[in-house]
Amino acid sequence: MCRRLAILIACLAASPVLAAQSPSSMPFGSLRQQAQLQQAWLRLRLDRHVPMLLREHGVGCWVLPMREYNEDPVFRAIVAPTTFAARRRTIYIFCDRGAMGVERLVIGGSGEGGLYQSVAPATLATGGGLGEWWGDAQWLALREVLAERDPQVIAVNRSRTFAFADGLSSGEWEAMQAALGEPWVSRIRSIDALPVDLIALRLPEEEALYRQMQQLVWEMTQRMFSSEVITPGVTRTSDLVWWWREEVRRLGLQTWFQPSIRVQRDDPTGVGLEPDPVILPGDLLWCDVGIVALGLHTDTQHNAYVLKPGESAAPVGLQEALARSNRLQDLLFAEIRPGRTGNEVLAAVRAQMTAEGLDGTVYTHPIGLHGHGAGATIGLWDHQEGVPGRGDHTIRAGTWYSSELQVTSPIPEWGNQRVRMAQEEDFLLGADGAPRWFHRRQSQLFLVR
Repeated sequence: MCRRLAILIACLAASPVLAAQSPSSMPFGSLRQQAQLQQAWLRLRLDRHVPMLLREHGVGCWVLPMREYNEDPVFRAIVAPTTFAARRRTIYIFCDRGAMGVERLVIGGSGEGGLYQSVAPATLATGGGLGEWWGDAQWLALREVLAERDPQVIAVNRSRTFAFADGLSSGEWEAMQAALGEPWVSRIRSIDALPVDLIALRLPEEEALYRQMQQLVWEMTQRMFSSEVITPGVTRTSDLVWWWREEVRRLGLQTWFQPSIRVQRDDPTGVGLEPDPVILPGDLLWCDVGIVALGLHTDTQHNAYVLKPGESAAPVGLQEALARSNRLQDLLFAEIRPGRTGNEVLAAVRAQMTAEGLDGTVYTHPIGLHGHGAGATIGLWDHQEGVPGRGDHTIRAGTWYSSELQVTSPIPEWGNQRVRMAQEEDFLLGADGAPRWFHRRQSQLFLVR
């Protein structure tokens, strides 16, 4: 690890994330500090992951053309944090030059802080003024790059299975083929795992910051599910949704989805609840929330119980329901490992669930640069038989996952009414392939007093 990156990580790790924040404070440093850390991560990702993946898949050149506001999904994984969009057209090129290493070229864009070598000249004469690359000139420059390097396999991002591997638009694909001609077009291949794994693979250097993000989420959900925010008989679920949104903004962060807050309660009538119910004593509360910082996304589901007068704990039936959900997390951790596909893990977990009599579902997904991230899908809530294609991808060490799942249980205190205990926590598969929580899992219900 370079000394500058080590200092940046140490400074952020020492910051008191869980301390009270003033309205103007930013828990992960100033925007400049965040950008410096993201840029350091980018350099490491390009140095480590790109060469490994090119050689793993036998690719000579990986060509990624994209236009402004129609960027490839890989874009955020390969550009500086201060680059918000492609130029009129930008073509990023990674070429494996053997002993010389992997060459990083760009046609029509910036050098991303010195990480790419620009193929374009510094100035172009356009009617006596200065201009930029435009139109077919970029494709001709790409052809010259390929002619000089003579790659036998040229990768592009076209896929019918993974959105993350389908970044080459139809217009760019047609123009690229017409301009390149043979022999280059016949050497082009679509290799889904190349873009998917580049986006999915995370750095050990990112883990300290992400762990702080998880700690902050825990602090925020416990505050939301407390008397600081909830007044039973007054507060509605929508009030919690907007508390979360405002708190995220106050901290200088973002969220990647509208939060969800739901109520389950003892309901012998079976009529159900109105869409935005008032929270009452005896309610079981559930949230699904996320934050975004330094390009990284979290995804968390926590549960709380609103104490009735005279109660000091949740009903035993609800506590046991949470324990059964924890058991399903144990089964997931026992089965997930590098080298297996998502569908193989799902089948193994579901077989053990059946053996133990757990009525649940698993819909665990990768996380990182996206909330529902690139990598192997382990079930969908409505596809427990497996997910063709996306579930057939191989799980890798060095990737992060969100353990999304639920177990439905009868609650004796509620007349054996069935309650869905859904949980979600983020975890990593380290270099050793073993799963570890970034922070911890919820093993006790939060209590609203």
